[in-house]
Amino acid sequence: MGLLLSKSILNYICNSSNSPVFSKKNGGEFIPMQIENMVSLVSRTGRQFQRYEKGCRQVVGCIPYRYRKTEKSSSDEELEVLVISSQKGKGMLFPKGGWEMDESIEEAAKRETLEEAGVTGHLETRLGMWRYKSKSQGTIHEGYMFPLLVQQQLDLWPEKSSRKREWMTVAEAREACQNWWMKEALEKLVCRQMQPQPKGEEEDTTCT
Repeated sequence: MGLLLSKSILNYICNSSNSPVFSKKNGGEFIPMQIENMVSLVSRTGRQFQRYEKGCRQVVGCIPYRYRKTEKSSSDEELEVLVISSQKGKGMLFPKGGWEMDESIEEAAKRETLEEAGVTGHLETRLGMWRYKSKSQGTIHEGYMFPLLVQQQLDLWPEKSSRKREWMTVAEAREACQNWWMKEALEKLVCRQMQPQPKGEEEDTTCT
């Protein structure tokens, strides 16, 4: 996903002292400022750059989550996850999409989450990989899921007009999510929160 700007606009941004995305620091040099809110409003389309492994399409997604303080006690926190509507309007799911050849798996996970759910944050260790059959195409996909601790929720994002997003409790998400393999990924996330693993190790435990 890229920021689509004309050459004339780019030249203005890079060369103008009045540019809103640059600040004058360090003895007169112009330093780029943060442009987190300047995101492309167009999602990647097409599958010419999609990754396949032995005929299986590689799909990557995230479970965006946060902690909300409960009314019971100011010290208690409740895990919430962000789900989005399917473009076809049938049920809810977590953001996911194709992993493309010009990006790492982590970049793909964050891109799909930004495009579909409009959130960014800290990407954590992979939850696992699931093989499932696509309902629309009848082909086998390999889906990789990551937890993403949300740090920013955007008001505008590429698929805002075609999807709804909603924060839910884990129990609500279990009921709403339409994909069995995403529900399994959610259970792994819950287990991880209960039984934190050493940093850098992939979660592979089950709840007891």
